[in-house]
Amino acid sequence: MEEAPAQKWSEGITTYKNRCRRIVASSASVRYAGVINEFGRTLTGAPRPGIKPLLRSDQAKNEFFVASTLMSMRKEAVGVLGALDYAILRHENVSIILIQHGSDTYYISVEASEERPETLITSIRTLIFGPN
Repeated sequence: MEEAPAQKWSEGITTYKNRCRRIVASSASVRYAGVINEFGRTLTGAPRPGIKPLLRSDQAKNEFFVASTLMSMRKEAVGVLGALDYAILRHENVSIILIQHGSDTYYISVEASEERPETLITSIRTLIFGPN
């Protein structure tokens, strides 16, 4: 018997949620891990317990929309530039790591003090895609 679309959707969200929790647990410098769709809507997210969010809800929605727009619009250049591995947005107070997974994007907030983001990204990619 084939799964109903709602059941597939629910299982997909559960998978994303579990990955986000593992990403947060993977490093003390990860503040938040979430998945947004191509329209900037949050599919799921996992904040680090005890960490106060830097953005209000409306600010976070705008930030997710900007990130999803960046990731969606650059798809047209994939044929010329190749697939995007990841993007890092460095701010004074926090860094954002964007990793595309199909049409969805992992949005990971990391303390600005993180000294080795590339090492962290390698471990996060393993959590998302599995070992190479």
